[in-house]
Amino acid sequence: GIPSPSKVLLSFRHLPGLRLSLAALLFAIVGLIPATAAAQPSTKTALATRTDRAPTIDGRMNEPLWARASVIEDFTQLRPTPGAAPSERTRVYIVYDDEAIYVGARMLRADSSSVPRMMSRRDGFANAEKITVVFDPQMDRRTGVGFGVSSAGVRSDFRHTADNEMHGRESQFDPVWAAVAHVDSAGWTAEMRIPFSQLRFPSREKQQWGLQINRWIPDRNEDLFWVLVPPSETGYISRFGTLLGIEGVTAARPVEVLPYIAGDATRRATVAGAAENPLLRPYTARVGLDAKAAVGSGLTLDVTVNPDFGQVEADPAEVNLSAFETFFDERRPFFTEGSEMLRGNGAQYFYARRIGAPPHVSVSGDFVDTPNSSTILGAAKLTGRLPSRLTIGALTAVTAAERARVYDVDSGRTSTYGVEPRTAYGVLRLQQEVGTQASTLGLSMSTVQRDVTREPVIAARMARAAYFAGADWRIRFQQGRYAISGFVAGSHVAGDSAAIRRLQNSSVRFFQRPDLTHVRYDPTRTSLSGYSAQIRADKDAGKTFLWGVELKAESPGFEINDLGRMQSTDDIEYNADLQVRETVPGRYLQNWRMGFETRGARNYGGVHQSNSWSQNTSVTLRNLWSLNARTTWELPVTDDALTRGGPLMGKVANARQEVRLSNAFGSRLPWRVNVGAGSDALGGRQLSFGGQLTLRTTDRLSMSVEPAWQQALDPRQYITSVTGGTRTYGRRYVFGEIDRTTISVKLRANLTFTPNLTLEGYAEPFVASGRYARVGELLAPRSAQLREYGTDGTTLTTDSTGARTVVDGAESFTLGNRDFHVLSFRSNLVLRWEWLPGSTLFVVWQQNRRTSEAFGEPVRFDELLRTTRSAGDNFLSVKASFWVPVVLGGSRR
Repeated sequence: GIPSPSKVLLSFRHLPGLRLSLAALLFAIVGLIPATAAAQPSTKTALATRTDRAPTIDGRMNEPLWARASVIEDFTQLRPTPGAAPSERTRVYIVYDDEAIYVGARMLRADSSSVPRMMSRRDGFANAEKITVVFDPQMDRRTGVGFGVSSAGVRSDFRHTADNEMHGRESQFDPVWAAVAHVDSAGWTAEMRIPFSQLRFPSREKQQWGLQINRWIPDRNEDLFWVLVPPSETGYISRFGTLLGIEGVTAARPVEVLPYIAGDATRRATVAGAAENPLLRPYTARVGLDAKAAVGSGLTLDVTVNPDFGQVEADPAEVNLSAFETFFDERRPFFTEGSEMLRGNGAQYFYARRIGAPPHVSVSGDFVDTPNSSTILGAAKLTGRLPSRLTIGALTAVTAAERARVYDVDSGRTSTYGVEPRTAYGVLRLQQEVGTQASTLGLSMSTVQRDVTREPVIAARMARAAYFAGADWRIRFQQGRYAISGFVAGSHVAGDSAAIRRLQNSSVRFFQRPDLTHVRYDPTRTSLSGYSAQIRADKDAGKTFLWGVELKAESPGFEINDLGRMQSTDDIEYNADLQVRETVPGRYLQNWRMGFETRGARNYGGVHQSNSWSQNTSVTLRNLWSLNARTTWELPVTDDALTRGGPLMGKVANARQEVRLSNAFGSRLPWRVNVGAGSDALGGRQLSFGGQLTLRTTDRLSMSVEPAWQQALDPRQYITSVTGGTRTYGRRYVFGEIDRTTISVKLRANLTFTPNLTLEGYAEPFVASGRYARVGELLAPRSAQLREYGTDGTTLTTDSTGARTVVDGAESFTLGNRDFHVLSFRSNLVLRWEWLPGSTLFVVWQQNRRTSEAFGEPVRFDELLRTTRSAGDNFLSVKASFWVPVVLGGSRR
């Protein structure tokens, strides 16, 4: 699967004008970047005051110790007017004792009745004021932890793993700490207690921490910071001020144990008149354990045994007619927390949803009980950053061998069949920061090992072993104003020849293509190897111009889908972009940005597979309404995946326009509207509409509705391939014109009883239809035209079931009815109660309803109500966890 070097060079020659201009540009960039000094951290300092008596955390700040503490009050606007004075004063105080650091804050308001106090779940966004304190306890100018509390008393916490305010900000970080807010006649006050055991800092007599403080006033769209980072500049934690005064404390080394007990009740739908599945078990119970331990001053070890993720929201419904897998977001807390330290730059070698995924082998019978997911027996991860500026992310997990049970009615016997092997996963990510510009060098490795020896069916379906290794870099200049980044990586997969054939024939590579010349399909091979590489240069900061240019290659044999995510390989991709912007507010506009981008790709055989140009304009008005308009033009190319293993096929030009309008982020009634339209040279068209509206009816209840409608006519939807014909290598590649309509509405409601007791609801009625017409076969390789059935000497008849029979001379074949009409309703209701600090009770009800019929009448909006009457399954789950802190060592004076 690895082409010769001459073929690699040949494919580069097919990039018009790129081989010289790109090389010249990359060499010129280094020489043109000014060698000025790096931007320095803020010179601002704050002083923490020791106290002998801890304050009562009631949000009132009425203890004398606050009056003795140093005050922080020199805040500046970032939004709406960078550098302007705040409209209201803010005073923050920091004290500490042997056990914890305490933050007291006074947020003044001229009219305290106007303080917004909307509640939400923990870490949720609501229309409320918020005060947030971010520490850099390691003083490494890269990582940090944030603690915030809203005027309604709702806590938020997060961890930063990159020198960027939003990128690398991880909200699944859930330390155990306390905060209370109180509204009075002068505004509102807040008190926080953050135990030293929840922080990681060096063991030294005198501490110096990075510090940033932020106050958000949503009703004025005003964002205040203690240290201002101008919008035209990069960096965040590297620019923090310094917190002094913490002396004589040592971080405890905590071990936190979180055992849980859970039970489920399931009621599955049965078809009318059908017998109930005797294999299904309506009730189950289980126990498990999570544990967290500090390793040194900067690392954290997390362990989970038999984890439970029943409270995770269901994935959205879809009808996928493409050849490629859909990748959904990871929501399981164990895998999302610290995930930024496990993922590197470049190839997406770690996609956590591979761990515990549904079994890959399916079985059939009278009655079947197949596990919905692979059982995770246990997993462990080590994440954090060392004083040497080395960031470590390591994860290992083991999933159980899964078997499906099949009940035979005639014999009355139950048999079991292996559907998933016992599997071990491993990921290692190391990133070393070097120099004074926060440049980084990274190393990534992963492995998957499956025990497939006992099950020949599994061995023929899945690889026995998979390996990945890669190195990456990001060299920064002028504190990130300019950067040169890239990576090189390799992969190796081994297994039974049948499993490797599946990889060669999969939609990722389609090695079986009859006109493929630069790669040899080998059905006997037992391994597959490949590489990927990328080089990119960017200007990421500046008042007016930003730009980027990139070249990336993935060899045909590159394979990372055992633990990563990748839709296609055999690609040489290039792109360049230029952006013009204004970040200083003007008379009519708050800011604006205009971008131009070109993208293209060829495979290693020189086939031009994509060539697009786009223009994007983003405007923010003075009232903070935002308008975004994007236009994309795709030029005619030749595609190697449209026939799904057949010959190359032409792809005609098309154009798309998308427009999005939204009001201010801090509005009490936020909304968004987006529309899109497109067309192509074959008469295809697409029209879409979507939006979102959030209703905050009271300070405790918020509801949102997110409708979406799309109607599309695709003249070239792949249907199947059949043997016959002489124009396309002895097979007919059949396509049809499909008229599709999709309507969905995502509904969410959040009822907050107290900051620690919430009820969240989610529901998505979804309907979709598709009707085929003008069915035909590819006229010739590399063509975009069809030989439509019923013309050119062929006849086409359709029976009462919708099946189509085609006669072409002496040959005939039948195409099943592919029309569809789908109704789906997915919902869940989650009660979350933090009944003790760190201890949580979940009560979860989930429902999954779906019906599908073989007719293509367009769906209507009123059918959204019918989805609730579709057959479906109901699940009820109760989970209680108990937090047990075990502190090893302790603080000292």
